[in-house]
Amino acid sequence: MEREFDGQMLGSIELFCKAAALASFTAAANQAGITRAAVSRSISRLEQRVGAQLFVRTTRSVRLTDSGRLYFEHCRRALGMLSEAERELAGDQSVPTGVVRVSLPTSYGHHRVLPLLSKFVQSYPQVRLDIQLSNQNVDFGVDGIDLSIRARVPPDSGLVARKLEDAELVVVASPAYLKRRGVPKTLADLESHDCLQFVRPVTGHDMPWLLRENGKVFDFETRGRIRFMGDILGLVTAAVGGAGVTQTYRFMVEQELASGKLQEVLLDFAGASRPFSILYPSNRHMPRRVRVLIDFLLLHLRTPNGRKNSRR
Repeated sequence: MEREFDGQMLGSIELFCKAAALASFTAAANQAGITRAAVSRSISRLEQRVGAQLFVRTTRSVRLTDSGRLYFEHCRRALGMLSEAERELAGDQSVPTGVVRVSLPTSYGHHRVLPLLSKFVQSYPQVRLDIQLSNQNVDFGVDGIDLSIRARVPPDSGLVARKLEDAELVVVASPAYLKRRGVPKTLADLESHDCLQFVRPVTGHDMPWLLRENGKVFDFETRGRIRFMGDILGLVTAAVGGAGVTQTYRFMVEQELASGKLQEVLLDFAGASRPFSILYPSNRHMPRRVRVLIDFLLLHLRTPNGRKNSRR
């Protein structure tokens, strides 16, 4: 039987995956204990074999081409399956091991997931977690992410979405602000208020508030002098400081509402929510370490039948 992959070619594929994950030939060389030139030669051999350019190289950086991203996704999955098969044959599957790379939105990460991590790592001491806190959408192949949690499922993404909960939204402001500016009771009242804005990372536009009236949910555009980009937690901090009215998730302000630092307003328009889901690729072999984390999050965060997680 003719061999399609010799040791050198398999080594080149491993180096390619390292360079792709790290976005650096130098970092891949350091990790592998060889020279950068050796990494470059190895990847050139690989490009010659597949007949496509895998990286765009400049004097300062390297980045994957479209062909490179596709090849990286397949190679990364194949190497993962080989490693998993070796562990299974060695009898290690009963104990999940290795690194799980997770991407979380800042709000949901800080308030819902991070408080659970101590319990998870105690249950699975041989699993390590690399946590990325970001509101940007991720490319699972390029970014090397195993799973993410998001409020929006990208259309036609080929991802599996496992719903966790419908997170209730509330409109809040500090008592000091409301004493100074008055309590808004209608949507028209908001015209004379400072409404704190969050800018969507993907579109660059202000995120509309989601309100509910007579059983119908609708978007409502607001205006204000302060906008936040990147970290939605800034809305809460600014609102507590008296900067304006804002809409946020109830789970982000439960303590502030209980202590009186914030007050809920526009109760006639309350009840809207946004869903949060676990996302992961549908066509990827799933290591046991990823599977146990997904099961853990579903167990501790999922609400029955996707009901709203409300403590009103």
